Amino acid sequence: MEANGIVISPDPRLRQECAPIEEVTPEIEQLVEHMKAEMFENRGCGLAAPQVGELVQLVIVDVDYTSEKDYDPYVLINPVVVEQSDTTRPSSEGCLSIPGISVEIERPDHVVVEAYDLDANLMRYEATGDLMCVCLQHEIDHLHGITMFERLKPQERVHALRCYQEALAKGAQPGDTEA
Repeated sequence: MEANGIVISPDPRLRQECAPIEEVTPEIEQLVEHMKAEMFENRGCGLAAPQVGELVQLVIVDVDYTSEKDYDPYVLINPVVVEQSDTTRPSSEGCLSIPGISVEIERPDHVVVEAYDLDANLMRYEATGDLMCVCLQHEIDHLHGITMFERLKPQERVHALRCYQEALAKGAQPGDTEA
């Protein structure tokens, strides 16, 4: 199922392991442009390829933009968390593929991620205790078939799924964090 160009849970594509990208082709460049448009249109701060129906290891992230003028997402191809802290911090997370709700998720409060950019340069991103830190982990989870539901304790998951069904019934769309 899709809404506003975004794959919506419980679509099985969101639960699949994504394939690594072997080379940057014109198709990958087009996918990046498509993802940038969808993320901006739906007011997201991160988007993974499976969220637009493509099962490849590609993520875009822009947690700082305020308008189209300063919108310039990072492109991460085959991203890998290479370091993470043992200390964790709770954060309220939403997801374009799970519209209408936010849930509190405990994640490491420091990560280092390595990924390739569109020019095949190996890049290193480091984030501590902020939205970028959460967003990197959330989007990389998508590449491994993990949604925010799987990060919840069983009782929290049941409650979140119930809230999600209610939000969908009320017409929640990608970008809505509360219905």
